[in-house]
Amino acid sequence: MISHHVTLAQRHLTQRFLRRHLFLTVATAAVAAVWLPASRPASAQEAVSAELPEVVVTAPSPVAKPKKKQVTTAPGPQQQATQSAASAEPEPVGPTDEISVPATRSAPIPGILVVVDDAFVPVTVATEREILSTNGATLTETLQTKPGISGTTFAAGSNRPIIRGLDTYRIRVQENGLGTGDVAALSEDHAVPIDPSSASRVEVVRGPATLRYGSQAIGGVVAVENDRIPSAIPNGGFSGEIRGGLSSVDEGRDGAFRATAGSNGVAVHADGFKRQTEDYDTPRGRQLNTFVDSEGGALGISMVGLSGFLGVSVSRFESLYGIPGEEAAELRPRIDLEQDKLQVKGEWRVQDFGVEALRVWFGASDYQHTENINEDGDGFVVGQLFTNEEWEGRIEGQHLPIVTSLGRLRGALGVQAFNRETEGRFLEDGDSLLAPVETDSVAAFLFEELDVTDPLTLQAAARIEHTDVDGFERIATGLDTSILQSQGRDFTPFSVSLGGLYRLPGAHVASLNGQYVERAPDAAELFSGGVHEATGTFEIGNSNLDVEKAATIEAGLRKATGSLRYDATAFYTEYDGFIFKGITGSCGVTIGSCVDDPDAEEFARVDFAQRDATFYGVELAAQYDVAPVWKGIWGIEGQYDFVNAEFSNGDNVPRIPPHRLGGGLYYRDLSWFARAGVLHAFDQDRFAGEFEEIATPGYTLVSAELSYTARMTGLGSHPQEMTIGLKGENLADDEILNHASFKRREDVLLPGANVRLFGSIKLN
Repeated sequence: MISHHVTLAQRHLTQRFLRRHLFLTVATAAVAAVWLPASRPASAQEAVSAELPEVVVTAPSPVAKPKKKQVTTAPGPQQQATQSAASAEPEPVGPTDEISVPATRSAPIPGILVVVDDAFVPVTVATEREILSTNGATLTETLQTKPGISGTTFAAGSNRPIIRGLDTYRIRVQENGLGTGDVAALSEDHAVPIDPSSASRVEVVRGPATLRYGSQAIGGVVAVENDRIPSAIPNGGFSGEIRGGLSSVDEGRDGAFRATAGSNGVAVHADGFKRQTEDYDTPRGRQLNTFVDSEGGALGISMVGLSGFLGVSVSRFESLYGIPGEEAAELRPRIDLEQDKLQVKGEWRVQDFGVEALRVWFGASDYQHTENINEDGDGFVVGQLFTNEEWEGRIEGQHLPIVTSLGRLRGALGVQAFNRETEGRFLEDGDSLLAPVETDSVAAFLFEELDVTDPLTLQAAARIEHTDVDGFERIATGLDTSILQSQGRDFTPFSVSLGGLYRLPGAHVASLNGQYVERAPDAAELFSGGVHEATGTFEIGNSNLDVEKAATIEAGLRKATGSLRYDATAFYTEYDGFIFKGITGSCGVTIGSCVDDPDAEEFARVDFAQRDATFYGVELAAQYDVAPVWKGIWGIEGQYDFVNAEFSNGDNVPRIPPHRLGGGLYYRDLSWFARAGVLHAFDQDRFAGEFEEIATPGYTLVSAELSYTARMTGLGSHPQEMTIGLKGENLADDEILNHASFKRREDVLLPGANVRLFGSIKLN
């Protein structure tokens, strides 16, 4: 029986292989069709100051106007032409993917707290430098120690972000403004197919900005940016980087390269990476089946003109990683995934007919992964096959500023559409997790900003969408039999927000926002009905779920410049019909066994349900430059965050991260950076006992970092930057159990003490 299913799986994989060749052929044709008649000169880049500058971090916000860059050296003719072209670019209104990154493609100096002070809501930024120094195969490792953010930590190869206690279907992960096209939200063991090596910057956006992307982003957006679709020709015609690292806790090694070149209005890009780790060590010994082996790369090309750009990229991602837990020693479960992706992105700066700019995004992806087990010790067989074929498109028009009696009004209107076909097939005797489902959605959104006075700016945003979900509900007909009954649901969520930003004396900025958001249930929440072998669960959806509604009030106070920099936010959210999943019992391999066989213990039963709930919390991060010392400045930093979540009856919501408090010391100058700190997570005793949760003990992370950066003139007079450093993580070798992880029930520890050696060489 297994051999028959494996043959079917092989036939399915062959068909998908042929489709990928067609996919790449279409991509090549799209590249050939790209054309803008006017060439654009090389982009201006910030010069490196010869002296240690005052800290002025003005990282561009995805929800506000970027500040003008200042060039500290006299520009040459080429730079002057570039600045002239750049000055004609419209300032984007509302959240935008056009992130302007300095020449170093990171914060000006490593270790500075990046505070986005022109945003209506907090924006958490992970710079390229932070990504390089952090060990881990996922982007979440870099983010999960920042206030308000943690991770699912299900496996070393699959660690999805949790924002303010929300995960999976409420958190959107995207690359260059487009969804990742995977099945990571379907379950915690599924990886997001983006390697940290391919990211030049990551931003976590909450609040009204998420209305641009869909109701599934109700909890936040993790936006990954890179140069796979170049929007400008590099200064001097070429930029490139080689980076890599070694880690002690898992014998890890990773390396990556990327390069962008251009001339005469054409820019091309290429990148690639390779990552391998063994099972990692913990204070209790080796954590079995935590290896990762992944690789991938991309090619992109753009036509760049004075009035905009249009580009396309194709990429491939492959990863093989193990799933730790109770069955790791016997079955050695592992996931083998691959994805091909096409992305198109462009901007036309119209500056006429009342239109300031038009922007377009389009992406298509072909994803699959198999979940394999070594059941008889004679080799791995395919237990489950997950597939996802998806496309997404978005068009935005930004109108020219309008002077009104109340102030200057700037705004943007856009439409978005996507289609997704997903299946989770169990190839052995038993019920499949997800019979084929199809989701279609179309939406319109609007952002308007009103500059009432110099200190005061108001923003309003709205979104309406229509979503159709067609699938199959599994009905038990006996202990060992079930049938699939066709079902269709449609939803029309509506969301609106209103916010204000007030600039106080002394560079302090206050914000206040109110938001009402509706979210359509995901296909898996509605129609799941079978075994998920890698997680050891039998998940049962609820086809009667209604639209999830959330009303949020959020207040913030932040400061981005000077010796004191901080970002403080408090939020309160009331959910009407919060959708969640909890462990309610056990099952065999069929849905009938969940009811008729109470002694079945092969899989934990997970049910989707809906209740009213309340979430509230605080996020605080701060740095203070105490005094000059040697060639630089030393200072102190601290952070604190918590989220509490309760159902309307007073019970706790499952898997909520604990309170955390941390602080440390740092030193920085133009070449050296040093930091030492601690982050303590308190005991989590506010657990959901109703869903078989137990208290989780606290832990303390001790970390330290030392790095050196040299800047010089490289080949062809290109500015060159070389960095080498050491970073220690969990240096006290503390036992870390993550309360937010399903693997907490199996006492799967996170990595113990680790030292990472990292380095990079850049030509800018």
